[in-house]
Amino acid sequence: MKRIISILSILSVISVAAQAQKREKYEFMRGLPVYADSLIADLTYPLAWGNSGMTDFNEWRKTARQKVFDCMLTPPPPASDGYDVKVLFEEQRKGYKARKIVIRLSRYYEVPAYVLIPDGKGPFPAVNVLHDHGAHLFIGKEKVIRPLACEDSTVIKDAEQWVVGYEGQFFGDYLAQHGYVVFSADAPMWGERGQKEGPLRDKYDMIAGNMMMYGIDLSAYMTYDDIAGTEFLSQMPEVDSKRIGCTGWSMGGYRAWMLSALSDRIKAGASVCWMVTTDEQMGFKYKRTENGGFANCFPGLRRWLDYPHVASMACPKAMLFINGAQDKLFPVAGVEKAFRIMHDTWASQGADDNLETELWDIPHSCGLKVQQRVLEFFKKHL
Repeated sequence: MKRIISILSILSVISVAAQAQKREKYEFMRGLPVYADSLIADLTYPLAWGNSGMTDFNEWRKTARQKVFDCMLTPPPPASDGYDVKVLFEEQRKGYKARKIVIRLSRYYEVPAYVLIPDGKGPFPAVNVLHDHGAHLFIGKEKVIRPLACEDSTVIKDAEQWVVGYEGQFFGDYLAQHGYVVFSADAPMWGERGQKEGPLRDKYDMIAGNMMMYGIDLSAYMTYDDIAGTEFLSQMPEVDSKRIGCTGWSMGGYRAWMLSALSDRIKAGASVCWMVTTDEQMGFKYKRTENGGFANCFPGLRRWLDYPHVASMACPKAMLFINGAQDKLFPVAGVEKAFRIMHDTWASQGADDNLETELWDIPHSCGLKVQQRVLEFFKKHL
């Protein structure tokens, strides 16, 4: 036993020393390869609208979508018997009912979700509200919908603390109060789809890498689930399937424009604080570089399409993008460049009035005024 303790002590000392050691020569710094700018210079996005040589927009979108799905690797197999929904708990709130459900989105797994249904006679317009990342994995759906009474007190307390970032207002409940059916599910790695060992952020990349060993992509599974969850939403008897939107902040904003681009069920999408171009995000020009990593990574996709090119597959749908001029995660130059790329696409289809891009004087946030702006957008388009 003493020898084991001694060996462990030696290994610990070596580990600490190794962390402090630096070689004179190196190839990586600040989380990027030193040749990052050369990599960026070689990104030509040959499949982007305007670069591909295609002149039929519908043909381009079909081809570009397929490339995205190819880069998303193998999808989760659908459940053989449909969604197999179970209602676990229901409570009445002011003007709407709140349900906790478990829905089988794949043969592999069931997904916990919340659904809010307005009082009165439907069918109602609906919104898939997609939760954020925040490097906080303990809760997911509870970030955007107030936890039901069936939840553990630690979950309820955590959600109450997290919603401060939304200026104290649960985004989903706010939409339900204004007549929308709201759906929100845990993304893989968040909430009740997390790790047995607890919400360890430093294990996220390891798990994503391990999943690639199976030929699947963790970030893609999140998107596949968002598509499947929206399909379920469209089949609810309380929902008008022709009036479905999606929204989210931060990673939820990324999920919103990705879902809008890949799902024909979405009529209108609103993305808050997640849009940029790769050249501005992934170089050494700024003090901060991308650290979301596997949360928004499809293998090889950047060799074909940049973020705004993928988002442009949503054209000619109604889309709202809000970014913050004080948002340190997304350089303003990259945001403005992405906005121009998307406007060029919508304009090429005579639909530029359907694209609203706004740069607010705010940090990375989704406060009351932002939520009100999103509600106004949905009132107009749903």
